[in-house]
Amino acid sequence: MKTLTRIGAAAFGLALTATTAFAEDCTTLTVEDRFDLEGEDIVALYDCLSDKLAAGYAKEGDAVGANYRSWAPTATRPAIQGSHGTRILNTFANDIAAEQYLKFEDEGVNMPVGSILAKESISLSIKKKKARPGPLFIMTKMEAGSIPETNDWLYAGLQPNGKVMKVKQSFCHDCHEAYEDSDYLAYPVEEVRLGQDQ
Repeated sequence: MKTLTRIGAAAFGLALTATTAFAEDCTTLTVEDRFDLEGEDIVALYDCLSDKLAAGYAKEGDAVGANYRSWAPTATRPAIQGSHGTRILNTFANDIAAEQYLKFEDEGVNMPVGSILAKESISLSIKKKKARPGPLFIMTKMEAGSIPETNDWLYAGLQPNGKVMKVKQSFCHDCHEAYEDSDYLAYPVEEVRLGQDQ
């Protein structure tokens, strides 16, 4: 059983069936605002697209795209966070990153070299009343001093078909600069954060 399917059934504790937020097709939205989606709606939508996300990111053989689902989940369920546009997000941390990241500290954070975070996304279009797979956003902590303009973070991404995205480092880092005290990392919204002991 895939890690996220297990989390969906156990940790989420929510029904994984389509709710009133969706029509017959589980990717068709009926809400008027993305923030009208309830937790169970998000879980149902994620369950609908979960396999497609993982298969798409892995399609071109990228190491992160093929393996991130075996990493530590950082939340009890995906959530809409307001970052990365109008998307539902779900973040995974590799073994090097997990211990520090899952503390969710706001000050004095210094992620170890080799930390990798992979953030799945589902794009929501209220205008088109549709949800679809979005990019896999990736952050990798490089050797000290290797990329001083981003505090040694390398930003990358995979398209939903597994192809590497062209990523302008400054575009990503300009937003992440708001999180300087947490080593330029944002965290899942508080109500879905997964504790280290879980």
